[in-house]
Amino acid sequence: MPADVRDVLDARLKFLLYWVFATLGVLLIGLYFFQIEHSDRYVRLAYGNRLRIIRFAPPPRGDIYDRNGAPLAVNETTFSIMGYPMDLNKPDMLPRVEKVLAEHGIPLSVSDMEKTIRRQTIAPYRVIRLVHNLTMAQMAEIFADPAFPAQLFPLPVWRRIYPSGAIASNITGYVGEISESELKSAPGGEYMGGDIIGKGGIERLYEEQLRGVAGEESIEVDARGRKVRDLDTRGSERGESIRLTIDLGAQKRAAELMAGYKGAVVAMNVKTGAVLVLVSSPTYDNNPLAWGMSAREWRAITSDANKPMLDRAISGVYPPASTFKAIVALAALEEDAITPSTVYHCPGYLELPTRTFRCWNRAGHGYVNLTSALQNSCDVYFYQVGMKLGIERLLKWVRKFGLGEPTGIDLPAEAGGVIAGPEWKRERFHENWYRGDTINYSIGQGFLLLTPLQLARAYAALANGGWLVTPHVSDLGFREPVSLGVAPEKLSAVQRGLNYVVSRGTGSRAGGFGVAVAGKTGTAQNAHGVDHALFAGYAPASAPQYAAVAMVEAGEHGSSVASPIVGEILAYLLSHPVDE
Repeated sequence: MPADVRDVLDARLKFLLYWVFATLGVLLIGLYFFQIEHSDRYVRLAYGNRLRIIRFAPPPRGDIYDRNGAPLAVNETTFSIMGYPMDLNKPDMLPRVEKVLAEHGIPLSVSDMEKTIRRQTIAPYRVIRLVHNLTMAQMAEIFADPAFPAQLFPLPVWRRIYPSGAIASNITGYVGEISESELKSAPGGEYMGGDIIGKGGIERLYEEQLRGVAGEESIEVDARGRKVRDLDTRGSERGESIRLTIDLGAQKRAAELMAGYKGAVVAMNVKTGAVLVLVSSPTYDNNPLAWGMSAREWRAITSDANKPMLDRAISGVYPPASTFKAIVALAALEEDAITPSTVYHCPGYLELPTRTFRCWNRAGHGYVNLTSALQNSCDVYFYQVGMKLGIERLLKWVRKFGLGEPTGIDLPAEAGGVIAGPEWKRERFHENWYRGDTINYSIGQGFLLLTPLQLARAYAALANGGWLVTPHVSDLGFREPVSLGVAPEKLSAVQRGLNYVVSRGTGSRAGGFGVAVAGKTGTAQNAHGVDHALFAGYAPASAPQYAAVAMVEAGEHGSSVASPIVGEILAYLLSHPVDE
């Protein structure tokens, strides 16, 4: 072999040798990196790939009861049809299931089932729910049908039942299948597709307590994800039951009194803030929502002009009208703008250079003091008091009563209302605050908007000696009352006027149920039609236990429509005592 050819071959062999050694060096570095430097990490990954945590179906939710133990939300056993994605995705599976279900009166299309499968599929070894809410009879018929696929199997599950239905739906709320957005925002691993969660009311706010803890099974799988053996099992824990402060009997009676009306009724313990009645009318039956309704049914209820899903008790805002005069009176006394014996003359109107403000009694009330002004709801007296007090000092006390912000009740979607004021008006309308604005404000009109719950809380403070309570429908929501720092003698002057409203004034119909009631009527102007009717009061007048408010949209007169509702509910509560 020529020398020059041998030199070329030697050079190539040396290059190949170097390349082999370089490759071996890279492999050795890689082995060091994976086997020594990061060995722990890859051991964990391999171990995790070998283990699977399979979560059982969620346990039954905790029950919800009223203060007397009457059930508001409980569970009943139903059945679901379950299957594995690898079986359900076979070409002929879903058409077969659709046909069998249709023969047994269950219309479920292939496209609907495909959506259900996509939503719940996480891994091929995780069972998913194809059909739910079957009765024992339905389940027995379907699985006895020889055409039904053997790969599917039944699973007993719970279904939420609301025995009180529409009577307390605004309080209990309802449950439903978790949505994709809810699933994405939920803490990692706590929920999975197909889970049932609280969608409103107590069900939503106390979801953590009510839902319980789902059981889990740890298994070992092979490289293809098939189960090899069981490793560990953790049992399910049923959700905690909750007893509410609501009195279902009083709630039902208030709902009956509000039948045919739009509005709300609220009643609470004046010392603790425990809410016993929280009625919103009209309302809705939450059972179909929990069991599942079609998109058309959902659109019908959410687009209803009467807004049955709006909780008017905590989210509806209205002018408080003359019920607000008691707060104006206390503010004026505390700020020494008036005394209980201060007298103003009411000729039926108040004349200002640019406008005349009328009293509801066009003939006038003559000379009136604080007690007679409250008793007869004299507008002119409170026009004068409002001007003497001034908007800033009045707003100071409005804020002390917690108005203009949510009360903190343990229910979602509470509104804060509007207390307005000069700064608010400038920002909203780019206008100054005028004396006429203060005059309207002093009789609970104008820019002032409150929820029925806020008004009930304010009257609880007037009744209990000047302590601001936190309304709550569960003891879990209790908060210690806060003192408003009012002088007892000045509060007594307001209470005396509220006593006279019922005993000899505009609210006499509230006192026709065998208990002594104190309170105030209100007729709120309604830009959209007939005036709203209000009454806020408490009983017994001499030693108050409960405060209540009725707000009737387009009810015209608080004295004739709202006051008897409050009187009857207060009488019911006092005649059905319970340890609180």
